[in-house]
Amino acid sequence: MIGRGVHTPLIASGPELTAAQLHDILRLRCDVFVVEQKAAYLDVDGLDLLPGTSHLWFESEDGVESYLRVLSEPDDVQRIGRVCTAGKARGRGLAARLMEAALVEHGDTDYVLDAQTYVQEFYARFGFTPHGEEFVDDDGIPHITMWRRAEPSR
Repeated sequence: MIGRGVHTPLIASGPELTAAQLHDILRLRCDVFVVEQKAAYLDVDGLDLLPGTSHLWFESEDGVESYLRVLSEPDDVQRIGRVCTAGKARGRGLAARLMEAALVEHGDTDYVLDAQTYVQEFYARFGFTPHGEEFVDDDGIPHITMWRRAEPSR
């Protein structure tokens, strides 16, 4: 784990998370996805504590302000998901800084994510391009799968 606070993201693998950190992360995800977006789904999916899962977040005295996780998938693909920022912390570029840190942390590899359609331009800033058709998830929220491919070896 590196850094502390709002200037440098905290980074931990699943097994490195403390109970308090996991609690605060799950609280933010619930606040944003379940309460704010009214998407009643089971966020606790059994993947958060796996050794191949990375968590990146910013925190302050008010708790976790912005968060994302990276899952290691087969074929050296990294799946970015659960990207969220607390309402009171929005507009400060925290999610963008987390995206940059995640891409540095995991290096030049293939990345995939399922973006809510209205924020696909945000992910395009980091080299992600849409693949396939828009789909509606179980909660009725439109999404698009996006990829960022590794640079070909020279």
